[in-house]
Amino acid sequence: MTTAVAVVITALLAAGATLALIRVVRGPSVLDRIVATDVLLAIVVVAIATEAAFTRDATALPVLVVLSILGFVGSVSVARFSGRSR
Repeated sequence: MTTAVAVVITALLAAGATLALIRVVRGPSVLDRIVATDVLLAIVVVAIATEAAFTRDATALPVLVVLSILGFVGSVSVARFSGRSR
């Protein structure tokens, strides 16, 4: 049962990552590419958290915290930069 759930979660995360990568490559504007990169980072965080939950191993928690803070600071920085340029 847990193997089937893991396969479904992996397939959904892979599909989301593929769509985000397509948006990064084909994005019509820079902001679209930045949002897609932020979504890709969120997908990576979810994938690491899912793996940690399945293995019941908490050693990945510091990595998750650092990636989450990196994503938040990056999003805020881009929002401030794009707000100033307009």
